[in-house]
Amino acid sequence: MTTTATPTQSAPESAAGTYNPKSETGLAKGIKSAIFHIVAIGLVCIVLYPALWMIASSFKPNSEIGGSNTALWSSNFSMDNFVTAMEGIGGVSTMTFFTNSLILAVGAVVGTVLSASISAYAFARINFPGRGVFFGLMIATLLLPFHVVIIPQYIVFQQLGFVDTYIPLLIGKFLAADAFFVFLMVQFMRGLPAELDEAARIDGAGHVRIFGSIMLPLMKPALISTSIFSFIWSWNDFLGPLLYLNTPEKYPLPLALRLFVDQTQSSDYGAMIAMSVLALLPVLIFFLIFQRYIVEGVSTQGLKG
Repeated sequence: MTTTATPTQSAPESAAGTYNPKSETGLAKGIKSAIFHIVAIGLVCIVLYPALWMIASSFKPNSEIGGSNTALWSSNFSMDNFVTAMEGIGGVSTMTFFTNSLILAVGAVVGTVLSASISAYAFARINFPGRGVFFGLMIATLLLPFHVVIIPQYIVFQQLGFVDTYIPLLIGKFLAADAFFVFLMVQFMRGLPAELDEAARIDGAGHVRIFGSIMLPLMKPALISTSIFSFIWSWNDFLGPLLYLNTPEKYPLPLALRLFVDQTQSSDYGAMIAMSVLALLPVLIFFLIFQRYIVEGVSTQGLKG
């Protein structure tokens, strides 16, 4: 009986000599990730450096701002610039300007959220004759530059006696004049299931109840996004108050900052920078508190599980 010899199996390769494509892939991903983070950190430093320089310079004496002194932080830490900035201009304290800006910003937020949400509900949930035409006309106003309507608006408000009051700056907010926010909320509402409305109508709810009890709670991301943008735009608005306000006691911070720069000595850069930091601080705090809702409010569609 003949036996056939079986070929001997070769010894397995050593662990050091084996080729593992997964390890190479993981190493490549690690290198790419490290490069990405290094580049991202570098870009963040470049973008944030002007803001850091402004904050640091607000605590420097004037002699260390600009010129050959390139140090970011100064050893001569001082609050004198902020003391000078808080004294105000022409007998009007900086807190008065802060209060005026806060009145305009809060009024803009309340008016925009109320009017835009109600208008958006009508466009998104109520079928009425000419809805598409009116919605198209509203969107068309986004293509109309603000500078085109400045003169007609000013003439109307002047004839009504509203010049040098906050009415021209706030009345449009309560009349859904900001088509961008209406469009944002309409798109958000269209992503919500229509079955919610039908179930509420079966239970006897009307439009007011549906809007207040169903739509508003679900629209929280869109409402907060609208509040953020409306607050920032109103707080930083310069042209509107410049046109309609004549009394310094009614000026908001952007106008006060311009007046402060004009009346302060050109060498007092520290006080100017401190005034700029004070004007930027509320917007920065407001944004940092609610910034996580911006992307959610713009991109969220439908309900979350």
